[in-house]
Amino acid sequence: FQWSSPPEAIERFKAQEIWFPPPQFYEFCRLCNFSSLEELRKFSSMRALEGCEHWMPVMLSAADGFIQLMPGDELYPEDPDYTGEKKIIMSTDKKVEDLMKEGGIFHRIVIKDLHNLAIYVNIQAKYKHINPLNLKCDNSDYNSRL
Repeated sequence: FQWSSPPEAIERFKAQEIWFPPPQFYEFCRLCNFSSLEELRKFSSMRALEGCEHWMPVMLSAADGFIQLMPGDELYPEDPDYTGEKKIIMSTDKKVEDLMKEGGIFHRIVIKDLHNLAIYVNIQAKYKHINPLNLKCDNSDYNSRL
């Protein structure tokens, strides 16, 4: 076990010293918005009064990687399969780069491999939540559309 700040944990992730799944990468990127635990505490106390939204990432398999889609993303399904009972598999023959160039409304994590993630968010978070910083662990540049 090792205590790390969110930016330190992300740097260790990029250096492939540690690994955490995409949802935790997303949350570490959200935590990077706060410079102290006190700042985070104040934000969470004020924001807690606003409510929450139930949602789950949906995986889209592309020709050369994966994209985890979140609510608000233009590719997020209207009726997501929260339980897995429907066995819906979203896939495309397109490459991630093409999907990113064609898109315009993003709330997603692009996954090339275990340590090659990038977060793209250009929507307003609901319930006064805070978006993650748009961080990436690869050399892709899809920000021209953001």
